[in-house]
Amino acid sequence: MSLPGASSTGWLLALAAAIAYALGALVATRPGGARSLSAMAPAWALHAAALAQGLMGSAAHFGFAPALSMTAWLVLTAYAVEYQLFPQMRARAALGAMGALALLLAALFPGRALHVSASPWLALHLTLGIACYGLFAAAVIHAWLMGRAEQQMRQVSPGPISLPLLTLERLTFRFVSAGFALLSATLVAGWLFGEALYGRAWRWDHKAVFSLLAWLTFAVLLLGRARFGWRGRRAARVLYAGAALLLLAYAGSRFVLEVVLGRAT
Repeated sequence: MSLPGASSTGWLLALAAAIAYALGALVATRPGGARSLSAMAPAWALHAAALAQGLMGSAAHFGFAPALSMTAWLVLTAYAVEYQLFPQMRARAALGAMGALALLLAALFPGRALHVSASPWLALHLTLGIACYGLFAAAVIHAWLMGRAEQQMRQVSPGPISLPLLTLERLTFRFVSAGFALLSATLVAGWLFGEALYGRAWRWDHKAVFSLLAWLTFAVLLLGRARFGWRGRRAARVLYAGAALLLLAYAGSRFVLEVVLGRAT
């Protein structure tokens, strides 16, 4: 029986990485799982191999699910770097589950075939966009951790010690600022060089509209932070709204085309 979506090699890599993520997440939930980050290393490497096989294999594909899978891998990479500085961070189990789900989704929906005749700058433009997704996804994860830390502070019996709220807040807005810079660069590149990248000039489609709405939302968030000191739940709500709009911009529109409408182009 042949599985739908990715090639047999892609499915083997995706399943192996998903199992590795599940094992790493299982270690993370056990008391004293200090080496759980090392347990995630094989999954991280297999995840990278699955991404490389999908993008550079004999039949290279890309779409909404590979974009989400790459975003998850970037978030896990950022977490691995941060963990060296802040070992108190406790999100390995949730991130492992996210990585496994993203991998299986990408195997089911590998996207459309990439054209060999595409502009060599298209890869850079896609890289900027995916890196932007990764940074904002990391910001959302940190905002979620910040909300969880606030809840623990209100409880009579607090949970495991996490990062201080101010540290989580600073990290969240650093990711937002970096993501905003990359989103701005991606939009400017699409506006100025859309014809060279995609064979057509900029047009006001769903992707462009949602991307600009997300850009405006993040601009309001950064302005509110700088001028009015927005923080806590108010800042998190604006961040979640901007991230949802950005998710709809590419992943959402491609999901409708590839899954709902069944169109690969």
